[in-house]
Amino acid sequence: MFIQTESTPNPATLKFLPGQTVLEMGTADFPSPEGAAGSPLAGRLFGVPGVRGVFFGNDFVTVTKDDGIDWDHMKPAILGAIMEHFQSGDPVMADDAAGAGGHAEHSGEDAEVVGQIKELLDSRVRPAVAQDGGDITFHGFDRGVVYLHMQGACAGCPSSTLTLKMGIENLLRHYIPEVTEVRPVAV
Repeated sequence: MFIQTESTPNPATLKFLPGQTVLEMGTADFPSPEGAAGSPLAGRLFGVPGVRGVFFGNDFVTVTKDDGIDWDHMKPAILGAIMEHFQSGDPVMADDAAGAGGHAEHSGEDAEVVGQIKELLDSRVRPAVAQDGGDITFHGFDRGVVYLHMQGACAGCPSSTLTLKMGIENLLRHYIPEVTEVRPVAV
């Protein structure tokens, strides 16, 4: 098994491409070891000293490390954990219901605007962000302000504010006049 690695805009996060499907649908975010009980793969990765966060996409795994630890020391152990997992035949998620990782529900008078926001996120933003090992999902819309949840390499990335304000906010404001601002939200 050959696992490729790619750097991300977040220096604390690396993207690992195992050459096979990680999640059939959606994404899964594990910002801490406590949430990893539902995933044998995430559990293995949190067993590597220095792993602070794990994120799964369709064909990739991103791992976020603690500050002060060098990737050269961690990378072999992470590669080993990923390889061991896929060779074991264990599922990535304990139950196949996981991997939702989608947008929050929203109903009411803004439902049409929210539908447009989600469509733009799905068609323009999420594919680009997945290339960098992360995901951005809709969390809410209130009085012109769009609240987005940043996951994987996007969470804690030094350029995330620039991405939100100059990229996503400008895109949404251009296509949807009701949008006045975009803000990150921690879930």
